[in-house]
Amino acid sequence: MALLEILTYQDPALRSKTEEIDHITPEIKNLVRDMSETMEAAYGVGLAAPQVGRLIRLFVYDIGDGPKAVINPRIIRTAGEEVGNEGCLSIPRLLGDVPRAVKLTVAWLDENGKRHKRTVEGFQARVFQHENDHLYGILFTDKALPGSLRMSDDNLNEREAQIA
Repeated sequence: MALLEILTYQDPALRSKTEEIDHITPEIKNLVRDMSETMEAAYGVGLAAPQVGRLIRLFVYDIGDGPKAVINPRIIRTAGEEVGNEGCLSIPRLLGDVPRAVKLTVAWLDENGKRHKRTVEGFQARVFQHENDHLYGILFTDKALPGSLRMSDDNLNEREAQIA
């Protein structure tokens, strides 16, 4: 396993759209492990492949029950809306208030090729939307409410704020 470099907001890869993953190879499984380790080391709760320079439809997340991989996600349905605080490992210390759907129905593959279709809510739904946006070259700053962007106070609540 290896820690990967997390690209910062100036890198054009963060504004690029990604390609679907056709086959889950040993390299993809290794990337999932490396991304999970990198996310944990950076105190994040999510990390998308473009953030480590890979333009593929993959992200990892951990909201407290261990890291999970999401490959080729597809948001099928959304419901409700709430505004919440977000940050991003690619834009250190910047926070903003972002409106997101409260509930999603999502389909994806895991790193073993198993298909999932599930309804997710609350913080998990926010993480899914934030990470899915990365797969389309969209950053949380693009969706933040006007005037809500601000710098965080050092490491105050960093784990909760740094979705990815």
